[in-house]
Amino acid sequence: MRRRPMRLPAVAALALLLLSALPAGAVKPDEMLADPRLESRARALSEELRCLVCQNQSIDDSDADLARDLRLLVRERIAAGDSDRGVLDYLVARYGEFVLLRPRFNLQTALLWLTPFAVLALGGLAIARGVRRRAAAAPAAPLDDDERARLAALLAEDR
Repeated sequence: MRRRPMRLPAVAALALLLLSALPAGAVKPDEMLADPRLESRARALSEELRCLVCQNQSIDDSDADLARDLRLLVRERIAAGDSDRGVLDYLVARYGEFVLLRPRFNLQTALLWLTPFAVLALGGLAIARGVRRRAAAAPAAPLDDDERARLAALLAEDR
């Protein structure tokens, strides 16, 4: 009896794996703007905004009710004639800086942005200080006659 290779299940499993890696895109057709240019602006802005429920997804990818409300709000502001900056400023004023997936650099977020660089600088200084200390350490004192004799005796025992 001849065995058939299991190609079809393997191909199906690979296809499912690849499809699961794609972003879901939670935007529903009833949310979309009629003008494709305005819709593309809304999609670009939605990718910059954090879902306040999921927190690690953009509102464009989230199925949460609040994310849907934010998507509709973005489209409403765009339809009203707001610029992209105006839409973002409106949402930041309403929900705080946390609504942005990439927070802006300002006085409130300076610690967030500068801490990694400060930690790297402090680590580099600590390493440099350790290297200098080792280099400056005095070499070991030479052995005196008694220590040499004892060492010779120990080495002779090992042979």
